[in-house]
Amino acid sequence: MMYSSRRKPVLYFKEDRRLCSEKCTVYKLFGLCVVLVLVSLLWLQLSCTGDMSRVVVDDRHLLHQPCLLERQASAADDPSWGPHKLALLIPFRERFEELLVFVPFMHTFLNNKKILHKIFVINQMDHYRFNRASLINVGYTESGNDTDYIAMHDVDLLPLNEALDYGFPEEGPFHVASPELHPLYHYKAYVGGILLLTKQHYHMCNGMSNRFWGWGREDDEFYRRLRTAGLQLFRPSGIKTGYKTFRHIHDPAWRKRDQKRVAAQKQEQFKVDPEGGLTNLQYKLESRQELTISGAPVTVLNTKLECDTDKTPWCLLN
Repeated sequence: MMYSSRRKPVLYFKEDRRLCSEKCTVYKLFGLCVVLVLVSLLWLQLSCTGDMSRVVVDDRHLLHQPCLLERQASAADDPSWGPHKLALLIPFRERFEELLVFVPFMHTFLNNKKILHKIFVINQMDHYRFNRASLINVGYTESGNDTDYIAMHDVDLLPLNEALDYGFPEEGPFHVASPELHPLYHYKAYVGGILLLTKQHYHMCNGMSNRFWGWGREDDEFYRRLRTAGLQLFRPSGIKTGYKTFRHIHDPAWRKRDQKRVAAQKQEQFKVDPEGGLTNLQYKLESRQELTISGAPVTVLNTKLECDTDKTPWCLLN
């Protein structure tokens, strides 16, 4: 328990030794314990009103983070939340500092927009190179029947403009992090960062290709899949914040990306994978953990991917 600087409990014991003398009864000790528990619970509840309501994103910026312990509006009793539920898929490996910021931030952001959601962290545990596309395929497969659309979401990209739409993309895939808004990538065919799709549309594309081990190119191949499936791509309109619409919290100097390419991989990286995707996804789900990060619920899917080294030997590149 914590006390203010004006209270010194030790002095009370010194001034009145009768508290622990022969007159101290079991009932008095029990009553004291109850009081201590109640005061501790009260302090825990009130602590959200102080400095805990802010999250440090980097050394220069603070993002306001409303207290996640406060009572949330009941979505079941409020029809304004709508009938759809989002599966927020985060392909992940050893980026814990970013995850600790991302999960509570996005949970609050989506709640403020009344978006029913469930956050999935697909954690790659095997010894192969990172495979973002396969992890998204795993997240789609394991997300359950209670969600009807997905967000393919990078863990290092935070939306700062509340006007961004995370609603159900009924008309077609919706690229939230469009080239006009993303702080780094501005080419026309870019569909990475944050992309919303209905589960039906993702299935029409057969998911993403599993051939892309290491960083990059998997979203460019997925752009071709969207066109092959005849799906129209939509992007935000009326957003005036430009390249300041998102905060990119990745530090390239501290955490370098795996951009190595062997000769065979260079030849394959610009080709369309017509057969690969959900239909040839191979993985083992080691465990499913239900956790909370700063009060925000998250499901962690600890996953081991499998690699056919005859077809994609670059999955083992060191």
